[in-house]
Amino acid sequence: MKIFCCKEHVELALDIIVDETEMVPLLNEIADTEQSINCGYCQKEAIYVVGN
Repeated sequence: MKIFCCKEHVELALDIIVDETEMVPLLNEIADTEQSINCGYCQKEAIYVVGN
């Protein structure tokens, strides 16, 4: 499971991953070279990818 998120929603994404997987998630910044991806919770550009 992966969630792409902006700075404002990173805590929400972390909480959701922990609740669903009961494991500590990885938090990585999205590389500048990757194509633009929107946050899973709003229309802002995603900065982070949260997942296992």
